Amino acid sequence: MSVAIIGAGAVGATTAYALAIKNIVADILLVDINEQMEEGQVMDIADTTAFIETGSIRRADFSDAGQADILVITAGAPQKPGETRLDLVKKNAGILRSIFSSIGTVKPTATIVLVANPVDVLTYLTHQIIKLPPERIFGTGTALDTARLRAHVARECGVSAQAVQGYVLGEHGDSEFVAWSTVSVAGVSVDRIPGFTKNRQKKVAQAVKKEAYEIIARKGATHFGIGVVVTDIIEAIVFDQRQVLPLSTMMPSTYGSPCVSLSLPVVVGRNGIERHWPVRLSSEEKKLLRSSANILHSYCVSL
Repeated sequence: MSVAIIGAGAVGATTAYALAIKNIVADILLVDINEQMEEGQVMDIADTTAFIETGSIRRADFSDAGQADILVITAGAPQKPGETRLDLVKKNAGILRSIFSSIGTVKPTATIVLVANPVDVLTYLTHQIIKLPPERIFGTGTALDTARLRAHVARECGVSAQAVQGYVLGEHGDSEFVAWSTVSVAGVSVDRIPGFTKNRQKKVAQAVKKEAYEIIARKGATHFGIGVVVTDIIEAIVFDQRQVLPLSTMMPSTYGSPCVSLSLPVVVGRNGIERHWPVRLSSEEKKLLRSSANILHSYCVSL
């Protein structure tokens, strides 16, 4: 399979590098309007080919990207210190339209993964631009926030992050929330773990929500974590793993909220989003989900 990454900046290049060293796909294409940077990133990553099985890492143009099996959209204006992800709406919506105009048509069997922010709004917009089955267009959503949640809970409990299950849901942004009703450590609900009080949960949730801002304030951008998240999603598609991940998809009508794209647990496999995974949310969590949907809907309407 081939993967075309649109955007050769920090996130795009990190994703390409992670894909290469994990030997997931045969062909990695990197596309950017800054051809000099694009070429430099490809040259740098290509130095790893003596140690990996990935067949090809190469420069490409937008028309080449239209023939890829998986398109990853990372190109967009970066989030600056003090900016929210939703502050980027108009700039990155314009960039997204330009990208798809340059690509033209895509393969009818292609899968499109949105990474650029605000990822939920851009995922919704992509559904309006590209006529693919809805299960083949989705965003990374709160997959990174969920990884951060698992890491924070693991540190609090003194266990491996792989022992922690649970989700951050809603917007990938300020209205996201930890669905504590889904969180467990090695099969034990957090509510039954001694010392893991509501106050402790609140502190963890705040730390998860603020982490991107903290990283951006210190080094200007986040890219290692999201690069590995995208790689994990692509691995689930290529190998039909049926992983359950919180990704930004069109919200099912069963939740009684506006038609938006936001994060809920979904099963990811060869066909993209195989189905939504049912989760039992508390009444308070359902309110938070609807609130997040309403905020996103106001931005989607403006586009």
